[in-house]
Parts: sequence; structure tokens; C-alpha cells
Amino acid sequence: MSKEIGITTRKEENFSDWYTQVVLKSQLADYASVKGAIVVRPYGYAIWEKIKEFIDKRIKATGHMNAYFPALIPEGLLKRESSHFAGFTPEVFWVTRSGEKEVGEKLALRPTSETIAYDSYAKWIRSWRDLPLLLNFWNSVFRAEIKSTKPFMRTTEFLWQEGHTVHATEDDAEKEVMAILEIYQELIEELLAIPILTGKKTDKEKFVGASHTITLEAMMPDGKALQMGTSHNLGQNFSKPFEIRFVGQDGQEHFAWQTSWGVSWRLIGGIIMVHGDDKGLLLPPLIAPIQAVLIPIYYNEKDERRVRDVVEPLAKAMMDSEILLHIDDRTEYTPGWKFNEWELKGVPLRIELGPRDVEKNQAIIVRRDTGEKIVVSQEELVTKTQDLLQIIQRDLLNKAKAKLETMTKTVRDYDEFKETVKKRGGFLRACWCNRKECEEAVKNETGADIRVMPLKTEESFAPCIYCGQQNTVVAYFASAY
Repeated sequence: MSKEIGITTRKEENFSDWYTQVVLKSQLADYASVKGAIVVRPYGYAIWEKIKEFIDKRIKATGHMNAYFPALIPEGLLKRESSHFAGFTPEVFWVTRSGEKEVGEKLALRPTSETIAYDSYAKWIRSWRDLPLLLNFWNSVFRAEIKSTKPFMRTTEFLWQEGHTVHATEDDAEKEVMAILEIYQELIEELLAIPILTGKKTDKEKFVGASHTITLEAMMPDGKALQMGTSHNLGQNFSKPFEIRFVGQDGQEHFAWQTSWGVSWRLIGGIIMVHGDDKGLLLPPLIAPIQAVLIPIYYNEKDERRVRDVVEPLAKAMMDSEILLHIDDRTEYTPGWKFNEWELKGVPLRIELGPRDVEKNQAIIVRRDTGEKIVVSQEELVTKTQDLLQIIQRDLLNKAKAKLETMTKTVRDYDEFKETVKKRGGFLRACWCNRKECEEAVKNETGADIRVMPLKTEESFAPCIYCGQQNTVVAYFASAY
């Protein structure tokens, strides 16, 4: 494969350029004619569909249903929750004209759906019998990310899912927050093979309008954290301004308790960054649209007939065993060209089958993650492929866990803290006095903020990393995307 087609930048030398090349050259996405936006190509969208399929199945099993709300939101609705509106104001796209006429009240292109949904919720909910209301939306949102855009990471429009639920009690709402966290954790660690830290956001970093936010944070190879998903307990912060009330079993009227939660196609960016290498994309088998590519090798008509006679029943057996197989029998490319292309696209396994393999009743399996070549009998091909896919999934997670360990450092001294942020990044486990002033000072001076406060309280081991106060809690700091 020529340098123009393959990846021309090493991951460790220029991470940003490497990332962009992988996105474009593996055909996950392309730049759109709209500034700051991308076109998701079929290969990239197939990954998003697998994410969507996983979440959809899990949440529907727990009683959630999908719905859809308009992308245009009247300004008045956004203003009904003032702190929430203030948090999104700089990012909102406004629609002010329809043809040649002014629309009257400005309409926002959906930055998130709380306000448009909760206006309807107030009409639908009357009694405790209407609760819980468990809705999820699959849609796109719009935010004015025109500078420093990066495909799947920061764009003016992106795909996501956002759940919005209503409950009769605070306890029910909190149970929902934690149940969704478990679903997200399973998705990210078991399917995407990316280890994460989970915990609370500080009041400064929580979702605007939430009582508290639970987050899932991953570490990228360049030393920056990536927020992979969030689950918010909204308390009654929206039910009161939107008047979402119900008559309880006690006959009294109560304001409802709410949650919201979501992940976006940013997860795809995390997969690229964590697992990709100098050859390109490297996909964990459980999220890969193609788990194995079978490449028949022949150079004349006689060999072609012999090879095809073997390939067809083998391919059928693999597909019948639910292996996501693609047969690359294109004649316009050489086998070597195909090998490199599928390595670039990150397919976990490559299966080679030529005339000599037919004679020996064998096939050659090549692992994308290690490059190891394994010779197997044709009778063993299905079971060996299944076994290797499980091994690759496990090995990618273990490799990422080991990397996370090396990129997590406990620090007690502020000078060491600043030096670590500057030179290597990663998660910095430090003690903090719980004061916003110190949190903001650290952010302003180093660029690192508190990414997560552990759900399981960790024993304090030092004074505040910034002010030296003794009464502290453990927090994980990092620079972030």
C-alpha cells in the first residue's frame, strides 16, 4: 500500500495527525462542506449501530422506550431553567428567519433536549400512576464547535443518545442514575475494551442543572482524559420551573424527580485513540462491523476454481456460526494490497486461503493486534476463529488496563503535579480540600481539572495539592478533550 493510502505519521510522533489520518483513510468519516461538521461513512456508521444496538437492547429490557422530539426549541423554553440555559448560550445555533420572514421568537437548534422534552412531560404527567416515565432519544445535537474541531471528538453536529426519565421519589431517581452507569460501564469496558474510572463530577464540572453528575472517564495515549459518558441526577431542578407535578398515593401534589444520561459517537474516537497503531485502526471484535476477512489467493483460472470450491462452504460455516465475515475476492487488487487495506481498517482477523492451503487442507489466520500467523486445519477454522476473537477482545482490554495503570500517578507535591501534567499527562491522583477556589486555581495554572471523584471513598493520604489544607478528599485530575 502506498504512503498516500496508508498511515504516514507514527502515533507517538504526531498523535493529532495520526488520528485524523486513521479516521479518513480507514473510511470511518470524511469532512463535510459545512464548517466543523463531518460525514459518517458506512464503515463508521456500522460501529455506531453496534453501540446503539447494545444500549437499545439493555435499556428496553428495563422498561425504557424510544421517542423523538423536535430539533427546534423556542428560546423561551431554554430560558425557563436559567442556569441550564446560561451553560449552553455560547454554543447555541439560532434560527431567526424562515425564507424572507422573521420567525418571531428565536428557535435554537437542539443543544440538548431537556427543555423541549420537559415541556411535554408537564402535560403528560398527572398522577403517580404515570410514573416512572422512562424515555430515550436517538438524535443529533448542534453546538457551535467551529474552532479546534476533531472528527468524532468535537464537531458542530454529533449523534448521541439521551435518556430523560421522571420518578416519584429521589431514591428512585438515584437508582436510575446508577443502573444506567452500569450499562455504560459494560458497553465501554466489555465491548469497546476501554478501561475507565467512574465517579462523581465536582459541582464546578457537573452538568449544568444537575444535582450531581456521575461520569465515566478514560485515558487516551496522549495523556488526555476523555469523558465517555455521563448519568445525571437532576433532582427537582427542572421539574419545578417546568411544573412537572403529580398527585401521589397520599393524595398530595408533588414535584417529580428526574434524571438524564447519554453517550455520543465520541466513543468511536476513544476506540481509535486507545487501540489504533501505526498501521491504522484496530477494532475490538465485539464492536467490529467485520470480525474476519477471508482473502482467497489465486493467479489463474484453475487455481481460482479450486480455491473457490473450498472458500464457499468454509464461509457459509463461519457465517452460520455468527462470525461477521467478509470475503474479499476482488480481482483488481493484489493479495498484499488487500492485506494492508484490511489492517488499516482494523479488522481483527485475516484468513488467507490459496492453492497450497487447499492441498494441505488448511487455512492461515493472521491476528491484527499482534501480527501472529496461525495455521489451522479447515475443519478447525470456525472454532479457532471464534476462540481467537475472544482472545483478542480480552488481550486488547488487558493491554489498555496496563496502559491506564502506567498513566495514573499518585502525587503529593504541587511542583511534581505541574511537572507531570506538562511532561506526560495522565490521571493524577491527588488530595483536594473540596474548595472551588483551589480547583479553579489548579485548572488555570496547569490546564488539569478534576475529572472524577471516586464513588468508593479512598482514604486521604496528603494535604490539599494546592493550598496545603489538611482536611481533604482524593480526586483524579487530568487535562482533557
